[in-house]
Amino acid sequence: MSILSVSNLSHGFGDRAIFHNVSFRLLKGEHIGLIGANGEGKSTFLNIITRKLEPDEGKIEWASKVRVGYLDQHSVLQKGLTIRDVCKGAFQYLFDMEAEMNQMYEKMGEVAPEELEKMLEEVGTIQDTLTNNDFYIIDAKISETARGLGLDEIGLDRDVHDLSGGQRTKVLLAKLLLEKPDILLLDEPTNYLDEQHIEWLKRYLQEYENAFILISHDIPFLNSVINLIYHVENQELSRYVGDYEHFKQVHEAKKQQLEAAYKKQQQEIADLKDFVARNKARVSTRNMAMSRQKKLDKMEMIELAPEKPKPEFHFKAARTSGKMIFETKGLVIGYEEPLSRPLDLYMERGQKIALVGANGIGKTTLLRSILGEIQPISGSVERGEYLHIGYFEQETKRSNPNTCIEEVWQEFPSFTQFEVRAALAKCGLTTKHIESKIDVLSGGEKAKVRLCKLINKETNLLVLDEPTNHLDVEAKEELKRAIQEYKGSVLLISHEPEFYQSVVTDVWNCESWTTKVI
Repeated sequence: MSILSVSNLSHGFGDRAIFHNVSFRLLKGEHIGLIGANGEGKSTFLNIITRKLEPDEGKIEWASKVRVGYLDQHSVLQKGLTIRDVCKGAFQYLFDMEAEMNQMYEKMGEVAPEELEKMLEEVGTIQDTLTNNDFYIIDAKISETARGLGLDEIGLDRDVHDLSGGQRTKVLLAKLLLEKPDILLLDEPTNYLDEQHIEWLKRYLQEYENAFILISHDIPFLNSVINLIYHVENQELSRYVGDYEHFKQVHEAKKQQLEAAYKKQQQEIADLKDFVARNKARVSTRNMAMSRQKKLDKMEMIELAPEKPKPEFHFKAARTSGKMIFETKGLVIGYEEPLSRPLDLYMERGQKIALVGANGIGKTTLLRSILGEIQPISGSVERGEYLHIGYFEQETKRSNPNTCIEEVWQEFPSFTQFEVRAALAKCGLTTKHIESKIDVLSGGEKAKVRLCKLINKETNLLVLDEPTNHLDVEAKEELKRAIQEYKGSVLLISHEPEFYQSVVTDVWNCESWTTKVI
């Protein structure tokens, strides 16, 4: 049964086309991975099908009474509500049904026998719906989901207004999963989850009976939960049965077939043009030349999509730092209250360290305390000599009116416009992206602009806070290679073992020193 059908969809932003004449059909129970390079339009597609965005052309049709759950990281959570309140909101439609059922019970004594029979039937249907949707075990379901996503560590009675961006995303995800909609739309849900909670979400989606569309650049996670791939590329949406590895094989084979057909056609065109040029002036061969010309005119040309710029990251090395990078003595990090026990940490030149552990335990706070951006509660941090630090912060939600060119130019005023454009192009951005405002770019494109500023600065210490969030597969692989090649020291926060394990020399599990209950 078709839950959603999209036909002849076309959409663009200004002169930048995103989709052209795209069609799509979603069936009950399909588990779809929506993949593609940064900026190809994956999030735009979800915004169009949820009617947050009106397409330029095309038809979007949902089956009647389909409940859609969309993990939108820009949703606002109302101040004054607790985590428990927000999670209970997932069952609001059931509370409304219960109220309707109770009203029917009240009226039953006043109605005729025929109407009573009809009402009893309706009440029976509502009762079944309430039972099937866990209405009578709501509190247990909330506790189970909260535990799976680590919300019980924060406290279910905590005001949502006091939460960090990542914690709010977890609350929205918990509410969404509790709603058990007919279709889940998940846009990079693992970005704010740590390894343990990614594992829980993986099991949840593997057992999920309804349909979902998942955007994720975390390929092991994607492969473990989906059975269909839809690939967004060059304004088209193509369907592939199977996982990402199977898609790669089939996609590559199709690409090679197209290239072979293109070469063959180009040779045929060259031969025909040559024949026409040599024979059109001669009376005896003019008819044959005209026949060849007609064949040329009617020929349906095979076109190859222009090659997209592949990202190239090469970090510029500054002079060698001193042997010690930093040393902490009795360092207690936190804001109003401590997030750690007293820490004696030491990092020396050449080390590449991954900080891992659950969200919210203070990994970013530790980085910022080491860098001197925030004052520790107690203890000291000593930074080594001759440090040239490159800091990749977690993304901010701040609005940015600059174009990409202006953003990089502000950082490197001595660059010519050609150098700025070349630097951005090396990070995998096209001319249209480069000339766009930062605010209209996708999460992955914004990350590439920030990486552009980082790789063009001379550094001997890279401090990277979740650098792979939003990056597509190609960019992630290139970043991994660039960090491996980097001669300086690296301090990295990441929740993706397949990214950091081949990059770092040491892994520090921050759960061993946090004061938070894990």
